[in-house]
Amino acid sequence: MNAQTPPPGRELMARSAETMSRFMEQAQAMGEVARKQLAAMAPALAPPRIMDGAGPTGSALFARSPFALMADAMAYAVDASQRSVLFWDTMRQAGNAFAEHEKAGCPPVLVFEWDMVVDGRTLPRRCNYALVRIKPPEGVREPDPAMRPFVIIDPRAGHGAGIGGFKSDSQVGVALRRGHPVYFVIFFRDPEPGQTILDITEAEAIFLRKIHELHPEAQRPVVIGNCQGGWAVMMLGASEPELTGPLVLNGAPLSYWAGEKGRNPMRYTGGLAGGSWPAALLADLGNGTFDGANLVANFESLSPGNTKFRKYYNLYEKVDTEAERFLEFERWWGGYFLMTRDEIRWIVENLFIGDKFARGEISAGKGASFNMRSVKSPIVVFASAGDNITPPGQALRWIADVYRDEQEIKTLGQTIIYLVHDEIGHLGIFVSGKVANKEHTEIANTLELIESVAPGLYELRITGTAGSGLNTGYQVELVEKTVADIRAVSGDAENEAFPAVARISALNQMIYDLFASPIVRQFATEESAELRRQMNPMRARRYLVSDANPLMRPLGAMADMVRANRQPVAPDNPFVAMERAWADSVERSIDAWRDWRDSLQETAFHAVYGTLSALNVASEVPTVDAAPELAAETPDVRAALDRIAEGGYAEAVVRMMILMAKARGGVRRSRLARSNALLTTEEPFAQLTASARQALIREQTVVVEMAPQQAFETLVSLLPDPADRRRALASVADVAGPEEELGEPALAMLNRLRGLLAPPKRPRQPG
Repeated sequence: MNAQTPPPGRELMARSAETMSRFMEQAQAMGEVARKQLAAMAPALAPPRIMDGAGPTGSALFARSPFALMADAMAYAVDASQRSVLFWDTMRQAGNAFAEHEKAGCPPVLVFEWDMVVDGRTLPRRCNYALVRIKPPEGVREPDPAMRPFVIIDPRAGHGAGIGGFKSDSQVGVALRRGHPVYFVIFFRDPEPGQTILDITEAEAIFLRKIHELHPEAQRPVVIGNCQGGWAVMMLGASEPELTGPLVLNGAPLSYWAGEKGRNPMRYTGGLAGGSWPAALLADLGNGTFDGANLVANFESLSPGNTKFRKYYNLYEKVDTEAERFLEFERWWGGYFLMTRDEIRWIVENLFIGDKFARGEISAGKGASFNMRSVKSPIVVFASAGDNITPPGQALRWIADVYRDEQEIKTLGQTIIYLVHDEIGHLGIFVSGKVANKEHTEIANTLELIESVAPGLYELRITGTAGSGLNTGYQVELVEKTVADIRAVSGDAENEAFPAVARISALNQMIYDLFASPIVRQFATEESAELRRQMNPMRARRYLVSDANPLMRPLGAMADMVRANRQPVAPDNPFVAMERAWADSVERSIDAWRDWRDSLQETAFHAVYGTLSALNVASEVPTVDAAPELAAETPDVRAALDRIAEGGYAEAVVRMMILMAKARGGVRRSRLARSNALLTTEEPFAQLTASARQALIREQTVVVEMAPQQAFETLVSLLPDPADRRRALASVADVAGPEEELGEPALAMLNRLRGLLAPPKRPRQPG
């Protein structure tokens, strides 16, 4: 039979229909963007209530006599004048602190003393990172070298190191008060010539090996990554899984394309800039060095109402009490660090633009790549719904990208726990004392027991009220979740416009590298680069209010006079209320402008890149080959199922506790503590090593997940001795706690276990 040639134009018609379909999808997407934008901007569009007639700015204001109003006005004028002097003197102090910090080379802003352990500038692959050991402050006991060390890696995203420990109530403080040895990965302002991200990863692996040498009896260290430090921690866990204990990712953006329409505008920045070439241009103008002040400026632009006005007004309004906190924070926020050209290009192309980490496409050198599935340690993810720099989608979406479903997480023996705060902002995740004393403390408490948690995906829920000391009083529960729950939180991570950005970025970068970069490099010198850095508005505005400006120098003496004669205004002064109402209206106006700006940028992004995607400009984005074979067909799973009826008391007890946890759908930390005590202090578990216990829990989790009924029925084979059956039931019941607190499903499972292993005796038949 001869093949018939398709009629002319059929292929063209098919392609036209496909393109039209993509355009229709793009039109629907644009409509969804508009709907979400209007919903997001609705609160900002509401007029501010400056004079509502109910407070001192309303009818109460006009109820005052003219003489009372005149007295109020005079008192307010004196107070406002004095606050102005104190405000500008605080700004002068901040400017001086900035100048001194820059002159000193921007040392870490840690409030704790430290000793150098390993200096990355002396390693074979030199980099500007170093490992330091934190000294406990006065009144805190010396760390126990046998306890699990904590290692904190701060973000290098424009700022310097120390945010995880620049106050007593911090991640460092929480770990020190619990008696753990604490190490901090710091970095210096200037990068080593030619250093790369892979050099830093290699240095961090050397740091962990050194910690293992210093603490041979301790469990593998907890490694905490803040923001950008989070993906550095995951790269370390993927490349050196045998070196890391539990990993904690705080506000760490691992899936840059994830987010919600109408919100999270920062993910559009790379596309609107045309890709990675502007970062390369700035690095070339910097004579091969990228100025981190440019990244900080981007962060400030996300919330201009706060960064340009509200934080300064808060200082002005509460200058008597707010100055110290303002100066403390400005010391970190005003420290700007540098990157090499290779570093910033690697970050932008692989993460901001390419979103390659979750898909396992980032090269680790020598033909290998970083694969998050290689991470074997438990992972804790802390995100916040109020974080507009790393929204929950960017912090959590990688879970859905890497794993097919929650069953695969269990069969691979992985434990992932996430916590989503309701409202704290990005920086609050690291610097808030309340967050340190609640969320970070409860995470630390949970980490002590995490290796007794059965593999799976959990949400960490904290309820109750604070206690005192290490006994916080909070109730903590791990609730089982699904990968579908992660997708629901993540937003439109699969938007087709983003692959188009990656394609256009690569094209623009190639054009820039071929035609523009050689010319820019030819004219850039170290002198011109340093002049550009000093003239950057982020630095210049701080120098402008320092003593380098002669007009600011008299403020010190004036502020001393004001403090000696301070006359604060009464809290109920109506002019103070009017001032606050004015400040609110200014902030609302700035935020309304920001919302309109963001909406226009989002519309432009989808209009441009969505259209290019509809025209099939974007190449197909490969999906993660997360599992080349089904979970049930992997060798580990087959081996575990082959041994389902083999074992003894230890296998049976662990399996029974997993069956109980599965029935409950989660586990309270009090039960987890009892489970941990059983698995570490009672025989035959006490003689097991930590890795052997974890292997036992992983294997029994696989058995329960893949063959739940058979796992239940074969308990009889594991416990042939009636005495062992009674002991096992008693141990599991003790871990479960009072029956009235179990809940119906867990109580039903406990009764099923009793019916299987200790059935009631039948009454003897007469005669």
